[in-house]
Amino acid sequence: MAVGIAYIRVSVIYFVIGVLLGMYMSMRHEHELESVHAHVNLLGWASFALAGLIYVLFPEAGESLLSKIQFWTYSVGLPIMMISLAFLELGSEQFEPLVAIGGILVVFSVVLFAANVLLHVHPKASGGKR
Repeated sequence: MAVGIAYIRVSVIYFVIGVLLGMYMSMRHEHELESVHAHVNLLGWASFALAGLIYVLFPEAGESLLSKIQFWTYSVGLPIMMISLAFLELGSEQFEPLVAIGGILVVFSVVLFAANVLLHVHPKASGGKR
């Protein structure tokens, strides 16, 4: 499966998780997990979907080694960060180092994404006529 399509498919899972978490917090009138909800929707749904669309539109970027490394560091880092952040927000301070580890993986992945876009996204790479 192409990395761009994988990103889009994973983003939909994060979208469902974000919506369900928001509904749960609303129904329970408990908002301790607002930061998790926001990060799942922004980093999971929106960022994953945008990266996927960029990789589909610019196959040279989507087929690069950087896109594959980025996908896996993001796919490992984000769940570690989100699950640990949820436990941290609920009072389990021992999860703070895991939030940092997941966060570092996500930041590393974002830097890889930026490098990949700067190296491989240009008009002639989109496949469209310009």
